[in-house]
Amino acid sequence: MTSGSPVVQLLDGVLVVTGEVNTDTVVGLRKQGEKLIRLASVDLVVDLDGLVTAHSAVLSMLLCWQRLAHQAGVALSFRGVSRRLASLAALSNLDDQLEGFGPEAVHPAH
Repeated sequence: MTSGSPVVQLLDGVLVVTGEVNTDTVVGLRKQGEKLIRLASVDLVVDLDGLVTAHSAVLSMLLCWQRLAHQAGVALSFRGVSRRLASLAALSNLDDQLEGFGPEAVHPAH
């Protein structure tokens, strides 16, 4: 695995997403996250601070995770959202659907 390959890990109630996500890597990452969400018994935070890319595939993956979590009775919130990813979500009218994507929550360093 190269250093840019995306990974998701569950650490103390936080799904930590790192690496570069694109159309070739998103499905594998989505499946990794789904396995972890299915194991969760408490609400989760998805930390996107280590995410290298802002891509529509990322938004699709996050919506899939959110739908699965909702079905399992687990709430997801997001932190470490880059300005580019937040802008993409806003352009797609998804920022209100993803908790932590509002302008007040966007990571200032991104």
